[in-house]
Amino acid sequence: MLTGASGQVVVTPGMVQQAKAMGASDAQINAAMHATSPSSSQSSRADTSADTGGNEVRREASADQRQASEDKTAVQRRSVDSLTRNTVFGQEIFSTKNLTFAPSYNMATPPSYVLGPGDEVIIEVWGEAESRVQEKISPEGSISIQGVGPINLAGLTVAEAQKRVESRIHEIMNGQVKVSLGQIRSIKVNISGEVVTPGTYTLPSLATLFNAIYSAGGVNGIGSLRHIQVFRNSKQIADLDVYDYLINGKYETNIRLEDNDMIIVPPYDNHVTIGGKIKRERIYDMKDGETLARLIDFGGGFTGDAYSDNVTVHRKSGRMLTILTVDKADFGTFELLDGDSVSIGKVLPMYANMVAIEGAVWRPGEYEFSEKIATLSQLIAKAEGLKGSEFASRGQITRVDMANNYTVIPFDVREIVGGQTDIALQNLDRVYIPNIYDLREEYTVTVKGEVNNPHTFTFRKGMTVEDVVLICGGLRESASLAKIEVARRIKDPQSTSYSPKIAENYSFEISEDLKIAPEDSRFLIEPFDEIYIRRSPGYSEQQSVAITGEILFGGEYVLASAGERLSDIIKKAGGFTPEAYVVGASVQRRLTADDRAKVAAVMAIANTNKGKDSVSTQSVEIPDYYPVGIDVMAAVKNPGSNDDIILQDGDRIFIPKFNSTVRVSGAVLYQNTVVYDRSKVKDYIYQAGGYKQEARRRPFVVYMNGKVAATRGGFLCKRYPKVEPGCQVIVPMKQERKGNGLANVMGMMSSTASLAAMVASIINLSK
Repeated sequence: MLTGASGQVVVTPGMVQQAKAMGASDAQINAAMHATSPSSSQSSRADTSADTGGNEVRREASADQRQASEDKTAVQRRSVDSLTRNTVFGQEIFSTKNLTFAPSYNMATPPSYVLGPGDEVIIEVWGEAESRVQEKISPEGSISIQGVGPINLAGLTVAEAQKRVESRIHEIMNGQVKVSLGQIRSIKVNISGEVVTPGTYTLPSLATLFNAIYSAGGVNGIGSLRHIQVFRNSKQIADLDVYDYLINGKYETNIRLEDNDMIIVPPYDNHVTIGGKIKRERIYDMKDGETLARLIDFGGGFTGDAYSDNVTVHRKSGRMLTILTVDKADFGTFELLDGDSVSIGKVLPMYANMVAIEGAVWRPGEYEFSEKIATLSQLIAKAEGLKGSEFASRGQITRVDMANNYTVIPFDVREIVGGQTDIALQNLDRVYIPNIYDLREEYTVTVKGEVNNPHTFTFRKGMTVEDVVLICGGLRESASLAKIEVARRIKDPQSTSYSPKIAENYSFEISEDLKIAPEDSRFLIEPFDEIYIRRSPGYSEQQSVAITGEILFGGEYVLASAGERLSDIIKKAGGFTPEAYVVGASVQRRLTADDRAKVAAVMAIANTNKGKDSVSTQSVEIPDYYPVGIDVMAAVKNPGSNDDIILQDGDRIFIPKFNSTVRVSGAVLYQNTVVYDRSKVKDYIYQAGGYKQEARRRPFVVYMNGKVAATRGGFLCKRYPKVEPGCQVIVPMKQERKGNGLANVMGMMSSTASLAAMVASIINLSK
């Protein structure tokens, strides 16, 4: 019995066809197949539940579920294939429990069916009179019709019974008569020999030989499918071969049984296995004297890639095995024995008449080695000739001999194509004609600077500077037409001495419309040239600064010149409002890409010393702006002075209102913001709970304008910085290492202001 991985019976298409041939109806086959699917009723109930308003049932499996289902199906298929190959061909049709092979009761009455006691006969009469009689044949073999009397029907066929009934009825009336079979009788059949469950079985009178064997559980492991004997009235009436039915389609093999028939299944003669390149790898039940050709027919014949000139037979011989090689001419006479194993090999994975060509031809590939393609020139011609980009001075033929040794045969491509010489080819020769582009590095041109799409692209012969600009999308507005440079490699393959010169530089002017230059002034681009489109010194993009806070006309202002100062912008903005606290005015400057690189480099250095000075910069985020410490009041009073700084693009100026508080942070017991009261630094620290144990008692002050003042002097004579409104007093932590390097600076990073001050110090130091 074929079963899947889940234990469910698997019904194959072949089984369905066999069942139909044995008399099973479509309804019976569908019912049997439906019973093999455990999910059919469940899915039906699930659909009904969804349609009737129950919980929604998902009709589609997820991708993972579908994949799991496909994997399960593949496993089942491999399991079934493996099981099938290890069973005797034909036995499975009697062991598949979901194919009952029961006779159809809806079939037309067979004219040759022999009536007997227990059969129900239906007689219909119409014409002068109408009547219908439905009666079983009595044990005496007759039926009784009112007005006609008893009619003996036992032992007659249905056709004979039709004539007898017509004759008797026509004796008393005219009309049409039809005799048909109703309920059929039961018969007893005896089954013995090599079946799973021998015994006496009660079967319908329409039962056939296959129905009986199926009822007995099928042929067992040593039973023969080729010599099934049927005895009737102590005489053998048939010696049947199931393979005639399965392979040759002889329906008469499946004969109809009669009451008290005896079926005997003897042991098999020979079980022979065939595998390899055969269409149906199985174990076959072979009769004595049957040949290898017969076995190959049973297996469906060779596959397309089978080696059929000879096959290998493994045979038991005494206490050892023997291997036999049977030639094709002997297939029809070589007799098989029990236990033989036949193996069909496959053709060698190599060609007997193939040459190949690749490289600079129009149709590279493999070709037939024949009289028409026997030389190198003929092969090149069959490949539709050379492309024109071939490396004409040298090609190669790679030749392999029977020992699998490879030899390279060079040739001059020009001489072969020109007809001066030719080379005879051999089987499996491979010709390679190089392409000149395959024998050199890829030629490229690089464009940098003020073009819309600077990049490196493939070199194209005949290009000029104007062509290069066009390929790169044209010039930007910032491009200079007066200075375009081309840097060219120095190359001298024959040189034997060193030269310090590494490039040739050329400078050009071009027109704005990229007009083609005259032939005598055209400068052609060569491979690996690098073209630089310079920025025009007369081009400048708008730069702006922003001023906010207590200013009359706050907002964004464009710098009119590169040297515009802080006082100039304050004048443009209308000056300060009465509430402005000018002393606390500040300027913030945006970090450029160069500034960020400098800060990142210093941070990286700090990370390398992390284990020594316990400084961690992993969580430090570099701000977008850093403070510029200036005195705005001094800048306004003294335009052009050092405090009146020159502004840069992106600068932000903020004029605050008066701030009457002081913030205390860092290594204090309670970071706090307190009211400004003209006290000293120590007084503000005490208002924050005083120093922590790990505090470094040299506080510093960050003022609103971005300036920083530190405590000076020795242990006995310290000079603390002055505290002003709006400032921040910071108490740093003690450091393991002494000094004023990055570790100490980072140790005071307790606020945004101090972090910005640190960044500013790094940038200023690097400048």
